[in-house]
Amino acid sequence: MLTIALVVAAVLVGGSVFSFVTVRKSFPDTTGEVRITGLHGDVVIKRDAWGVPQVYAADERDLFFAQGYVHAQDRFYEMDFRRHVTAGRLAELVGEDAVDTDEFVRTLGWRRVAQQEYEQLDANTRSLLQAYSRGVNSYIEGKSGSELSLEYAILSLKGSEYRPEPWSPVDSVAWVKAMAWDLRSNMSDEIDRSLMAQHMPRAMVEQLYPDAPRLHRPIVGTDALKKASQAAEEIPTLLGIEDGIGSNSWVVDGRHSTTGRPILANDPHLAPSMPGIWYQVGLHCRRVSKGCPYDVSGFSFSGMPGVVVGHNGRVAWGVTTMYADAADLYLEDVEGGTYRYKGKRLPLVTRKEKIKVSGGETRTITVRSTRHGPILSDVDDDIEDVGQRYEVSLRWTALTPRPTISAVFALDRARDWDDFRAAAKLFTVPSQNLVYADVDGNIGYQAPGAIPIRSRGDGRWPVAGWDGKHEWTGYIPFDELPHELNPDEGFVVTANNEVVDDEYPYLIGADFAPGYRSTRIRQLLKEKKQLSVADMTRIQMDAYSANAALLVPRLLRIPLGDRFAREGRDILRGWDYQQRPGSAAAAYFNAVWRNLLELTFHDELPKDQWPGGGERWFDVVRSILDRPNSHWWDNLATPAVVETRDDILTEALVQARDELTRRMSRDTDAWSWGRLHRLTLVNPTLGDSGVGLVNRIFNRGPVEVGGGGGLVDATAWDASDTTDPYAVTAVPSMRMVVDVGRFDRSRWINLTGASGHAYHEHYDDQLPLWADGRTLPWAFGAKAVDRGTEDVLTLRSASG
Repeated sequence: MLTIALVVAAVLVGGSVFSFVTVRKSFPDTTGEVRITGLHGDVVIKRDAWGVPQVYAADERDLFFAQGYVHAQDRFYEMDFRRHVTAGRLAELVGEDAVDTDEFVRTLGWRRVAQQEYEQLDANTRSLLQAYSRGVNSYIEGKSGSELSLEYAILSLKGSEYRPEPWSPVDSVAWVKAMAWDLRSNMSDEIDRSLMAQHMPRAMVEQLYPDAPRLHRPIVGTDALKKASQAAEEIPTLLGIEDGIGSNSWVVDGRHSTTGRPILANDPHLAPSMPGIWYQVGLHCRRVSKGCPYDVSGFSFSGMPGVVVGHNGRVAWGVTTMYADAADLYLEDVEGGTYRYKGKRLPLVTRKEKIKVSGGETRTITVRSTRHGPILSDVDDDIEDVGQRYEVSLRWTALTPRPTISAVFALDRARDWDDFRAAAKLFTVPSQNLVYADVDGNIGYQAPGAIPIRSRGDGRWPVAGWDGKHEWTGYIPFDELPHELNPDEGFVVTANNEVVDDEYPYLIGADFAPGYRSTRIRQLLKEKKQLSVADMTRIQMDAYSANAALLVPRLLRIPLGDRFAREGRDILRGWDYQQRPGSAAAAYFNAVWRNLLELTFHDELPKDQWPGGGERWFDVVRSILDRPNSHWWDNLATPAVVETRDDILTEALVQARDELTRRMSRDTDAWSWGRLHRLTLVNPTLGDSGVGLVNRIFNRGPVEVGGGGGLVDATAWDASDTTDPYAVTAVPSMRMVVDVGRFDRSRWINLTGASGHAYHEHYDDQLPLWADGRTLPWAFGAKAVDRGTEDVLTLRSASG
């Protein structure tokens, strides 16, 4: 990749013609008329001042054809990149550096499973996927790579011009596998626990994964559960991984809103990227009917038809990660071509996979599988270390073909609670909390997903695969999954917190977010009797740190003999615990927090398991804060001295003062959280080239932001990063607030912009608004859309 970047840099420096002509070559036409083969009738695409398209058609297949067309116009390189990732073919696009990624994905077999899923879909869903693919291909047909995106032009400098292959329905289905992988819940924790246990007793490891305190209420109350029971990191980060990846979503009913109708809010927390993961779109049948039942608007994924999160004319919904445990690691006793199971030697299932490499030689790997799933220890060093003398296989619900993509279409056309639940039943992988509201005033919650029932254990540790005692015996019946309609409280809050309490008869998972965000949201919702759309937006930007509220009073009581250190700590006095970008107190507190984690845990944990500093670590430190002589406080690097809690807090205060002096200024008035906590948006292939000129073409930022990990404004950072620990690693990837029934008064904002084309006016035009916590009007009705329309493109049937 670096070689490519150097070639590109030389060309760009030496040729203004290349930079001007090539950059604009891929910008799509968004006005006028285009004659297209394959349409049944005319389709009109109206774009507003932010480039967001609203699509109007008389036929559902034409509607999704046009969605494929506009996705390809604005985001085809992003689509193609994801396609190469999900098929295990990234090395074909970017070269040798991606071989390990391809080996891992081929071992998981995403594309193979996606093909099986597609073949099992109902005829209507397959028809709509085919229509979407025809729309993509209609746009890219006859175009070279450089006519589709600047990235292709740069990649082609190392050889022949790249010509993308046609899009297929299976390419869209495979994207669901990537979603499921990035949101797969606790597998990373399972690996980390196992690796830690090789360095310390298991009981000590368990102390680093404390139970969520009962200070925080689960999503669904006991009464609703009783009713339910009666009723029945080898892969590129596409969405994000580990600490900070989650979401907030909540809904209030009409009794608690200024509108007299429900208001629903959602802001998924995912990895930042350039362009952002979401694509805003409206999909409208000119006349909603059985033959064309769609009138929906919201956030989609380019490469996949439909709206994933948003609202139609009757129903609105939001999503958050449930953290259901749908994956288990099995230790396998392998000898030669066999593995042991219940006293017998069974043959491994094997297959060959050929990996083509751009500019290199084709590789061939052998994928091995047991009855539990693929052996991942063949392709992942950490997982190999987990197994030690055993191999490690993965059982994961997403490797069984399931019709999740059908759920998106079903959600988009849902008319009421029953339709919504029927759609949720199809939403099998990944398991997500679904929050609901409708124009009749109803609000609700549904937990969907294929969640396994285990014969033994809680899924938190790898288990023996050879004894047959840790098998899955089935899945939680859908009617017994947690759900609730019109709770007495009048609102529903989900923030990746525990779904149910201990009275629920099934195990959903064991590694939920502790509940700091959900508790804070509930507190803010209760502060006013009635809430407006603007109130909801303000809540989304709340940067209150419950961790600071716990620790700062302790820090202020620590005696400090050093005047210089006291001067730094004094800025914490009177702080409201809001981590705003301009806050000096927030900057200092987070520096103290990072140093506290380093001083307390780095001496006992291997580097790969150093604390990231997010919500789980709030609970870990809380659990030892009243134990001043806990072994965790003692620094093993100083065997002659046994440190106590106050020793570590003192040192953290002093080191934080020194650190901020180095990073910003000796003058505390010059400190600010935003100067440390900056967001840089990076292109997934060429944005990390190591050549500044190339990076500047595709990346945007840095942008100073507030918030932090474990806060409602969830801009996570990684305290274990030794280079730039305060850099933003996860963000609210979009924000939406839906005024249900008065949809044109709803608000939304995307992280970047509609376009994936570098230097296009809509490449990053929403970023400044997003960073400031502002939102845009969300037009839905035909009149509101027309008032905001700036460009109109008509796709006409070539036979018309």
